[in-house]
This record gives sequence, C-alpha cells and structure tokens, in this order.
Amino acid sequence: MKQRAHGLRRFFAPATILSFPRLVTYQVAHPAWTLPDLKVAVVADLHVCRPWTPLSRVEGIVKAVNELGTDLILLPGDFLMDRKLPGIQEPAARIINRLQALTAPLGVAAVLGNHDWWDCRLSRQSGFARNSVAEALEGSGIHHLPNRALELQHGGGRFWLVGIDSQGARKHLRQPGFHDPEAAFEAVPPGAPAILMAHEPDYFARGDARAFLQISGHTHGGQANLLGWRPMTPSAHGGRYAWGHKREEGRHLIVSGGVGYSGLPLRLLQPPEIVVVTVTRAD
Repeated sequence: MKQRAHGLRRFFAPATILSFPRLVTYQVAHPAWTLPDLKVAVVADLHVCRPWTPLSRVEGIVKAVNELGTDLILLPGDFLMDRKLPGIQEPAARIINRLQALTAPLGVAAVLGNHDWWDCRLSRQSGFARNSVAEALEGSGIHHLPNRALELQHGGGRFWLVGIDSQGARKHLRQPGFHDPEAAFEAVPPGAPAILMAHEPDYFARGDARAFLQISGHTHGGQANLLGWRPMTPSAHGGRYAWGHKREEGRHLIVSGGVGYSGLPLRLLQPPEIVVVTVTRAD
C-alpha cells in the first residue's frame, strides 16, 4: 500500500481530526480480470454532520475525487450521522445533492450502510419500509444497488458491479439485515468478472467466489490504530477485516477507513481517507 501525493497535495495532506482525508491507493491483480486496468475511487462512511463532516467538507471531497480521473466511483454506505455522535445531522437529500456532482466515465454507485437505516428517522418511523437516503438516491444519477447488479462496459469488454444492502441494518433489534446475495447476483452470468460492494466487510468471510473483489467500509479502520491493534472494530471477526487489503482463497477485499466518525469525533492514528483501487490483469 502506498500513498499518492503528487498533484493532490493541497487536498490530501496528513490528517488530523479536522483535516482533509488522506489518499490511500491499492492495486488488485486477479486472473478473472481480463479487461484493461480499472481505476476505482471509494468514498466510505461520510457520516455527514456539523461540525465534524459538514457539507462544505463533502463539497471539497467531491471536487478532489473528480480530479483523480477514476473510471468508477463507489460510495459504500453510511452517509448519515451516528446519533450517538455529538453533532447536528444533515438531511439525506442535502447530502446526496452534493454527492451527485461526482462524475466518472462508468458512473457513481452506492449502497446503504447500517447507520443509513438505524439513524434514519423515516426508516424507524415507517418500520424500515422507507428510507430517506434511498429516496434521495432515486433520480440523483447515482446508481443505488440494493441487492442488485449493474452491467458495465469497459475497454471493449464488460464486468458486473454487484451491491448488497446492509447486513447490520437492524442489529439493534437483533433482526437480520437487508442483504440478499442471491438476489444481488441473480443477473450475473456464471464466471463473469464481478466486483461486490458491501458496506460491512464481514460478508467476505462467507467465501462467496462469485466476486473476485469486495469493496467495503463500515469499520473506520477501527477508528483507533494501536500499532496495528484495532480493538474498537465493529465486526464479528475482530480485527481480521478492520482495514486495508485482505486476501483469502484467491479473493480480494479492500476495506476503506472512511471519512467520518462514529461514537466519538476522534481518530487515533487512523486518519480519514479516500481510497483508489486499481484493478489489473494478473501476471
């Protein structure tokens, strides 16, 4: 893993609590990928609220990400503020209004995170029948992928971007999440190259080989990094999928440390970040 700074130093500087997110880059090579290189930007866990991640910060992130020149932009959930965080939540419509200025040749796609369900007043009041983030995404130009797949053309070939809904949307009620992998992969031809976007990285442990790459957020990198020990990681697998590039059984997982905060507006040696993943052919 390496950081990229040239040409972007004014945006991506070493991060403090209120600094702009750093840029973290990864390269994934896999035999399933036979297309030209694909460059993907990942903006996870914004948790937009005042004063910690205000709309002005989102606007700056949008501008910086657009300048990266990626082929595709992914937003793997948690747009809304954690209600336990001291701050003022921004409405979903205002957040998505800013994010719809993101642009890339293959488009922008999103899934919902657990806070987008549990911390959405409309969701709680409607018994999770409605969701303010999902409704804001509709018609925004951002592809919302709740347990569905999107076929994308790239370099004379095609691949599939698959999204699953949050696995922890109703964990506070001790009820299952809204993820449905079978529905999500239903339209994907067997053996076709597929990239999965799942808010929570824990799905990777299931060993689903239909996607050679999974991109997730949710963990904030543990939000505290004590020499590689991330004790606050919200995962059933401890720190196994806390942050970074993981490889298991030939499959790849990228876990973004995200932008915002949960619980406390503090990151200890785990600064906010924007991720760029370059997918290449295996040697």
